[in-house]
Amino acid sequence: MEQRRIVFVVFDGFQSLDLFGPYEVFQHAADLTGGYSCSIAAPLPGPVRSGSGVPVHAPHGVADLDPAGIDTVVVAGGGGVDLARLDPELTGWIARAGASARRVASVCSGVFLLAAAGLLRGRRVTTHWAREEQLAREYPDLAVDCDPIFLRDGPVWTSAGVTAGMDLALALVEDDQGREVAHAVAQELVMFLRRPGNQSQFSVALWSDQPSGDPLRAAVAAIHADPGARHGIADLAAHAGLSPRHLQRRFTAELGTPPAAYVETVRVEAAKRALAESDRPVETIARRYGFGTTETLRRAFHRRLGVAPSDYRRRFRSTREYT
Repeated sequence: MEQRRIVFVVFDGFQSLDLFGPYEVFQHAADLTGGYSCSIAAPLPGPVRSGSGVPVHAPHGVADLDPAGIDTVVVAGGGGVDLARLDPELTGWIARAGASARRVASVCSGVFLLAAAGLLRGRRVTTHWAREEQLAREYPDLAVDCDPIFLRDGPVWTSAGVTAGMDLALALVEDDQGREVAHAVAQELVMFLRRPGNQSQFSVALWSDQPSGDPLRAAVAAIHADPGARHGIADLAAHAGLSPRHLQRRFTAELGTPPAAYVETVRVEAAKRALAESDRPVETIARRYGFGTTETLRRAFHRRLGVAPSDYRRRFRSTREYT
């Protein structure tokens, strides 16, 4: 089997799992098939300190590493990426390597390095949900979609944060060597071949700007105080002391979302907490937080999170039950 050369790019302050997770996926595939050769590069050869303090030895500095013959470039993310993307030698090497490699990939905020290297223009990309707004603001030519765990747009692959790098690497292995090899690697590493759901199930609530005026504050406070209460447009207008039409217009303009969508967002967040932190039946939670029926709750979860309420509970309930 042809041996593909995979080069992982790290820098001071990189997220250690962005390297170790994907590296292990490729190395397990290499152990099975001999199909990969993995190496690590950094701005300078030698020890590189991760964001958690774990040092990694990079055998190669980018100045002495010829991009020729590299099959795949995988760029890690981490808190140090904002300084790393200001390094013209590093971004220049990534640009050259990306131009000659068969494909390039980023894990988490490593997408900022690919963008700084000019490899993403006009492409659809993802990153960690907490960096979505920054990426879209700084690179308005990109189509940023932070719902998927990973995305492929031509030769460019990008992934969500941290452990999502393993999902990305597994997809790359499957693309190269087929489902059977990828499935064997997934079994060995005790991970999903296809992780169910999307990033929404992991993110915390990212609220839009809170209302600046007292009338809307009263309506928003009422929603948060009791998500399961009646919050139709007439009810919210009464809280705010506005006409329903005026409330609809001001609410959407100031918060960036219509009242009904905001109410559903608050109810979903409340249901998520209840599912993770209590043993109450799903039917009870659906009624308590304003969904009425389990079917309505299920549809809201599938639409917003990509998972059923029961699946969400299994994934995120307290680990105490396993001790």
